Amino acid sequence: MMYGWAGNGIGGWIAMALVMMLFWGAVITVVILLVRGNRGPGGGGSHGHVPDDAERILNERFARGEIDETELNARRTALRRRT
Repeated sequence: MMYGWAGNGIGGWIAMALVMMLFWGAVITVVILLVRGNRGPGGGGSHGHVPDDAERILNERFARGEIDETELNARRTALRRRT
Protein backbone atom coordinates (compact mmCIF):
# COMPACT_ATOMS: atom_id res chain seq x y z
CA MET A 1 0.00 0.00 0.00
CA MET A 2 1.33 3.49 -0.86
CA TYR A 3 1.18 6.34 1.61
CA GLY A 4 1.99 9.92 0.66
CA TRP A 5 3.62 11.05 -2.55
CA ALA A 6 6.57 8.69 -2.81
CA GLY A 7 5.52 5.53 -1.08
CA ASN A 8 7.22 4.51 2.14
CA GLY A 9 10.39 6.58 1.58
CA ILE A 10 11.23 9.99 2.92
CA GLY A 11 11.03 11.61 -0.53
CA GLY A 12 7.40 12.54 0.01
CA TRP A 13 8.18 14.26 3.29
CA ILE A 14 10.99 16.25 1.69
CA ALA A 15 8.76 17.26 -1.22
CA MET A 16 5.99 18.36 1.15
CA ALA A 17 8.46 20.38 3.24
CA LEU A 18 9.79 22.13 0.11
CA VAL A 19 6.30 22.94 -1.13
CA MET A 20 5.36 24.32 2.30
CA MET A 21 8.48 26.52 2.40
CA LEU A 22 7.74 27.81 -1.11
CA PHE A 23 4.14 28.57 -0.14
CA TRP A 24 5.03 30.51 3.01
CA GLY A 25 7.85 32.30 1.20
CA ALA A 26 5.37 33.45 -1.44
CA VAL A 27 2.88 34.61 1.22
CA ILE A 28 5.57 36.60 3.05
CA THR A 29 6.81 38.12 -0.21
CA VAL A 30 3.31 39.27 -1.17
CA VAL A 31 2.77 40.85 2.26
CA ILE A 32 6.10 42.71 2.08
CA LEU A 33 5.36 43.98 -1.44
CA LEU A 34 1.91 45.19 -0.38
CA VAL A 35 3.32 47.04 2.62
CA ARG A 36 6.07 48.66 0.55
CA GLY A 37 3.65 49.53 -2.23
CA ASN A 38 1.51 51.66 0.08
CA ARG A 39 4.35 54.01 0.85
CA GLY A 40 4.95 57.11 -1.20
CA PRO A 41 8.34 58.35 -2.37
CA GLY A 42 8.98 59.98 1.02
CA GLY A 43 8.40 56.75 2.92
CA GLY A 44 4.94 57.62 4.18
CA GLY A 45 1.55 56.72 2.87
CA SER A 46 0.59 60.27 1.87
CA HIS A 47 -1.15 60.34 -1.49
CA GLY A 48 -3.24 63.15 -2.90
CA HIS A 49 -2.12 66.10 -0.76
CA VAL A 50 0.89 68.36 -0.44
CA PRO A 51 3.36 67.31 2.25
CA ASP A 52 3.16 69.67 5.22
CA ASP A 53 6.89 70.44 5.29
CA ALA A 54 7.07 71.47 1.63
CA GLU A 55 4.06 73.75 1.90
CA ARG A 56 5.32 75.23 5.15
CA ILE A 57 8.69 76.04 3.55
CA LEU A 58 6.99 77.65 0.56
CA ASN A 59 4.86 79.79 2.88
CA GLU A 60 7.93 80.86 4.86
CA ARG A 61 9.81 81.82 1.69
CA PHE A 62 6.80 83.83 0.52
CA ALA A 63 6.53 85.55 3.91
CA ARG A 64 10.23 86.50 3.81
CA GLY A 65 9.80 87.93 0.31
CA GLU A 66 12.11 85.42 -1.38
CA ILE A 67 9.41 84.43 -3.89
CA ASP A 68 6.40 86.29 -5.25
CA GLU A 69 2.78 85.14 -5.40
CA THR A 70 3.08 83.86 -8.97
CA GLU A 71 6.03 81.66 -8.12
CA LEU A 72 4.34 80.48 -4.91
CA ASN A 73 1.26 79.34 -6.83
CA ALA A 74 3.35 77.69 -9.56
CA ARG A 75 5.39 75.72 -7.02
CA ARG A 76 2.30 74.66 -5.07
CA THR A 77 0.75 73.38 -8.29
CA ALA A 78 3.94 71.48 -9.11
CA LEU A 79 4.03 69.93 -5.63
CA ARG A 80 0.43 68.79 -5.88
CA ARG A 81 1.12 67.13 -9.23
CA ARG A 82 4.05 65.16 -7.79
CA THR A 83 2.13 63.64 -4.86
